[in-house]
Amino acid sequence: MQECIFCKVIKKEIPSEIVYEDEHILAFKDIKPAAPVHLLIIPKKHITSLSDLHEEDAELMGRIQIASVHLARQMGLAEQGFRVVCNCGHDGGQMVMHIHYHLLAGRQMQWPPG
Repeated sequence: MQECIFCKVIKKEIPSEIVYEDEHILAFKDIKPAAPVHLLIIPKKHITSLSDLHEEDAELMGRIQIASVHLARQMGLAEQGFRVVCNCGHDGGQMVMHIHYHLLAGRQMQWPPG
């Protein structure tokens, strides 16, 4: 995906403040944070959205969940709480067409979100 901004972040063509990286996943700080802590957690494999997941992606998606918890613990957020959000499609609020999760923390989250 030549045009995908997150694929460019993965390839290090666009600078980002990376907080976690392994063979499958990259996590970095959001440039327009919606909370005191706002990370984006993305698979290195380009998948457009939740709607495009297949059975073979199950392990990768599980790795993202585990990475979210690892980051929350590492940053001292797990005890107070945090939110992990994945927007899907235009009406769901997805702005970048590469599946990604927002890890939000550092303040009281509201419900419903919007």
